[in-house]
Amino acid sequence: MATLFTKIIDGEIPGRFVWADEVCVAFATIAPITPGHVLVVPRAEIPELTQAPDDVVAHLAVVARTIGAVQQAEWGAPRAALLVAGFEVAHLHLHVLPAWDESSLTFANARSDVPAEALDAAAERLRTALRTAGHTDHVPATLGSPAL
Repeated sequence: MATLFTKIIDGEIPGRFVWADEVCVAFATIAPITPGHVLVVPRAEIPELTQAPDDVVAHLAVVARTIGAVQQAEWGAPRAALLVAGFEVAHLHLHVLPAWDESSLTFANARSDVPAEALDAAAERLRTALRTAGHTDHVPATLGSPAL
């Protein structure tokens, strides 16, 4: 059975995509810890980090670093944070978010009350910033599509 993330990648469930390539996609979470929080997810259904091939882990890390650098600059955050937990969905995913301090980096701070318009605006802001930073080739044509 397809995971929730596979259903998002396949377009069965709406997503707010900011990145897409042959190995992975990145889309906004519906419960952000901070504005601009996205998930970097391999297209392949890999249950967790420790089961991922080295080349996939390396690729996800590079994409997370790229997105994190843009988030950090766009939101004026002192750091970009990377969290890997994976208890919510059994499909490997990296949480990448602008961060201002370590105490805020907890899923207890995830907000499920953010209006759809605000989630859309943050994702579009990140998409624009990724294009400006030279990553146009990996920013999908529309917010709702993982295709390039």
